[in-house]
Amino acid sequence: MTTEQPVETVDVVVIGTGPGGEDATGRLARAGLDVVAVEARLVGGECPYFGCIPTKMMVRASDALAEARRVATLAGRADVEPDWAPVARRVRDEATTDWDDTVAVERLEKAGARVVRGRGRLTGPGEVAVATADGERRFRATRGVLLNPGTEPAVPPVEGLADTPYWTNREAVRASEAPASLTVLGGGAIGCELAQVFARFGTSVEVVEAGPRLILPDEPEASELLASRFAAEGIGVRTGAQVVRVGHEGPGFTLTLDDGTQLVSERLLVSAGRRTDLRALGVASVGIDDSGRTIAVDDRMRAADGVWVIGDVTGHGAFTHVSMYQARIAAADILAAGDDGGGGDERADYRAVPHVTFTDPEIGGVGLTEAAARDAGIAVRTGVTDLASSSRGFVHGPGNEGLVKLVEDADAGVLVGATAAGPAGGEILAILTLAVQARVPVADLRRMIYAYPTFHRAIESALADLADV
Repeated sequence: MTTEQPVETVDVVVIGTGPGGEDATGRLARAGLDVVAVEARLVGGECPYFGCIPTKMMVRASDALAEARRVATLAGRADVEPDWAPVARRVRDEATTDWDDTVAVERLEKAGARVVRGRGRLTGPGEVAVATADGERRFRATRGVLLNPGTEPAVPPVEGLADTPYWTNREAVRASEAPASLTVLGGGAIGCELAQVFARFGTSVEVVEAGPRLILPDEPEASELLASRFAAEGIGVRTGAQVVRVGHEGPGFTLTLDDGTQLVSERLLVSAGRRTDLRALGVASVGIDDSGRTIAVDDRMRAADGVWVIGDVTGHGAFTHVSMYQARIAAADILAAGDDGGGGDERADYRAVPHVTFTDPEIGGVGLTEAAARDAGIAVRTGVTDLASSSRGFVHGPGNEGLVKLVEDADAGVLVGATAAGPAGGEILAILTLAVQARVPVADLRRMIYAYPTFHRAIESALADLADV
């Protein structure tokens, strides 16, 4: 029997406790506010249970296999026999504690917050209803409501797909063994990472991408580099291909493409983007348009009077680091707004948002691509260098393929974007992120001393190429 309980008055309600929502809840509660965090799934969100952490454990394992296979050209002989069992154990026991969020809940409760299990929705300014297993609970938030709804895997409307036992990233990280064959629908970051992981464990993998190339948001040079590595590792890639029908009979899947080609595999991984149901979130009740894919926010994360929004749904990058960056700004603004009616001092600045695709080669990017910079009307100058021909690339040997690409605003004399692909590409990206964020003059970057022999020294060569354009 379900019952409706009286309206509870609190300072803040946080709907959704992904990395940003969890972080903001803790900040607000430690500051002394009465905070209720509403979560329908797991406190911590997608990242620690189905995304960043478990998938990078899988990547680490597959990279170890790849390095072992390179021993013959570097150090002698190694016989490699893939075994998925240690991967599954690490993901289950070390990364996710068997998909149990007890520790995360206790962390918030220790900070002074309350966690309510259920689906929350806005019902009006400062009003939240939560559908729980025991009935509906209602809250009135006197300071405001913070939304961190996260996203769900998007499933394209392909004939027959909905009726099949396809995987998303959530099922893939729970895999108890590597399948014999796998078709990956989508060539974005998640699809590419998991495609390579399973391929290195002996799975026959085919990637189907509707767009013209893999990892479409990145520079074309990075896409070409990854496609070349995939080809070398026996991973099939079909770009510009549409799936028109999916069937599942007996032990496997059959995908029919728009050119009539049929692909058969034991498993199907759907990695075709993410979505949020804004209507179910009730945002229209506070004047927010619920017909789109994102919610517009200002530079203090305000979306409406008394409503702050953070995370993927703001459209500034579906990354944990962006969500936590926004959480800090939103929490400070909520606290300051309550003190004097003003707001927090920090304003969001997205000109240097970094991202990393943890394939091999690892691909990191920050700021604008060359195409995006030109579309923005910037006077563009670019510089590119081959990582494999650098001093560290030469020493590294097998697996050294990569590049550094710089995008300069020639009029301002500063970098507006950069890509670092190759071994430790995401780590090389750090100095480039700083350069874009701080608008370090290119002239100053040229005067720096870069340690020798390192991968990041390739930045110096890219700067030299920049000067020649």
